[in-house]
Amino acid sequence: MTAYSASGYGQLLAKTLPGSIKDDKEYDRIEEIFNNLMKKGEGNLSPEEDRLFDLLADLMESYEAHTLPEFPKTTPANALRFLMEQNDLKQTNMVDIFGNQGNVSKVLHGQRGITIDQAKGLARVSKFRLCCSFNCCRRKRGK
Repeated sequence: MTAYSASGYGQLLAKTLPGSIKDDKEYDRIEEIFNNLMKKGEGNLSPEEDRLFDLLADLMESYEAHTLPEFPKTTPANALRFLMEQNDLKQTNMVDIFGNQGNVSKVLHGQRGITIDQAKGLARVSKFRLCCSFNCCRRKRGK
């Protein structure tokens, strides 16, 4: 993990005031901060912002685990089909997210999964919130 400045991280914490999420209003506040960090892009986050991103993801995941009904087990193909159907999207609409129609087809035919960056792209075009328990906003530890 990249070194971070404790004082810089402390300033971010003081500014955002993250804590255990108790209600939807607090969830929405934390989610807005999280989304703003996501919009910056993973490669553009400072080490302090990266650490805050992980903390906010953990807080949101914890709240979701206690308040949302359990998400049924599904495949990436079924999840993508559902999001496309609910948002009136076609394969051609997915090219910017997946790189080309071949990659979209591979996901839809169960030949490959959905990457974190693709999940973030889907979140941007979807009218649905992709929750952290869907493991879309997770990065591998140690990155």
